Amino acid sequence: MKTLVVLQPGYLPWLGFFDQMRRADVFVYYDDVQYDKHGWRNRNRVKGPDGPQWLTVPVRHHGLRQPRIMDAAIDTRSPWARKHLATLRQLYAKARYVKQYVPELEETLMRPWERIVDLDLTVVALLAKWLGLAPAVFQSSQLQIEGEQSIRLLRICQHFAATRYLSGSAARDYLDVGSFAQHGVDVEWQDYRHPEYPQQHGSFVPYLSAIDLLLNCGDESRAILESGNPQ
Repeated sequence: MKTLVVLQPGYLPWLGFFDQMRRADVFVYYDDVQYDKHGWRNRNRVKGPDGPQWLTVPVRHHGLRQPRIMDAAIDTRSPWARKHLATLRQLYAKARYVKQYVPELEETLMRPWERIVDLDLTVVALLAKWLGLAPAVFQSSQLQIEGEQSIRLLRICQHFAATRYLSGSAARDYLDVGSFAQHGVDVEWQDYRHPEYPQQHGSFVPYLSAIDLLLNCGDESRAILESGNPQ
């Protein structure tokens, strides 16, 4: 059974994102849909002494009414990368695996990025490498597959001859499961149970960026990721 996942790009995504990537044979970035200004395309959270703290990449919206994710431009006037790295080094100064991961992350973030999609895909690829994940990766903008919501997702499954479509629960509102079944594609809903692991700064906080897991747990991160959904 070939499993396909379609997800919008994200910046330093949470563990559930990588759980779907782990379970996918084919992973498609949904990069040609509308950019959501208050979503996870350009931001995520890490943990500080006072709780979760945002890392946000500034994106230019002026003059762009409804840009696609692939068109959203980073505001290069802001030294956001240096700020993110300084924050990570400060908050995770006592984390065991800072020296193992932060230098390569620094090299990645400090490149002259112009589009959020390019940054997101490269950062996810880096974290996926550290987690030992390597599905076949594509971008929807390169597939030339049209259709509204559910129909388009089904057509993407058919394009790759996928027999299972793994989806987050948010798609329950619009996904035509019956149509998928009629075309030989099973729909599976992700049921990720966030695992607990050793963290800095007190009691455990879930739903942070996966970088929190990696900096705290290093080579054990893959096994911890899998424990949230052992399928």
